Amino acid sequence: MGDAIDLRKYLEAWPYDGENDSRVVRVSEKREVLQVRTPLGLEQYELDGRPDGVRPHEMESELEYQLKQLDEAKAAGKEDDFELSPRDCAELFNEGTLYYFRYIRLFQIKDWDRTIRDTTRNLRVFDLVNKYARREDDQLFLEKWRPYILRVNACAAAMQALEKKQHSDALSIVRTALEKVGALDDMDDETFTFEKERSITALRELSDQIEKERPLSELEKLEKQLSRAIDRQEFENAAKLRDRIKQLKSTEMA
Repeated sequence: MGDAIDLRKYLEAWPYDGENDSRVVRVSEKREVLQVRTPLGLEQYELDGRPDGVRPHEMESELEYQLKQLDEAKAAGKEDDFELSPRDCAELFNEGTLYYFRYIRLFQIKDWDRTIRDTTRNLRVFDLVNKYARREDDQLFLEKWRPYILRVNACAAAMQALEKKQHSDALSIVRTALEKVGALDDMDDETFTFEKERSITALRELSDQIEKERPLSELEKLEKQLSRAIDRQEFENAAKLRDRIKQLKSTEMA
């Protein structure tokens, strides 16, 4: 153990703060990494490619390798012979966990692009394993977390849209995710049930928040004014508002 390193000076240089424990730093001219300060140590993730920097089979990831194998099987007309062994699935599960650890930190620092990329990537693992795993236990192993990852993916995409003031797009993203999560077949699994209920609740709350903050269009403003005028029995004003609404709708349809 002559080459052992005492990490204390590194830990003291970055004191632990649970509310500010992730950062992106440049370690070379062409390379940035994601660093995480845990209560007792440090973690470091590559920002692109596989989080640990490993290249299985000289490819970016185990997933890319298996997808290449699948494409070759399809090209040879042998898709029915393609399957993922228990060992293949274990490699994919372990690799997916690395991406999970990275994307929860990316979400935390509001790196929406990479969060969307990593969650989309892990959803591809879910789909691949569910369809091609040899054992049924492996096919179903990841499904308990599908509601969660759909939620994180949608929330990141919605937040990205909101930063661009695209409230309608954000609302559409969240509502689509709500439909996907709600349509998932129920599983006899406590984790799945919990994650599905929690995801639906969270997505509904985000939808309500976006709806509340969304700027009204000119037509929506007029319709709101019309409803108020009718409630107050301001019929002359209501008639004018109806004419303006009709004119605006005609212009939009032209």
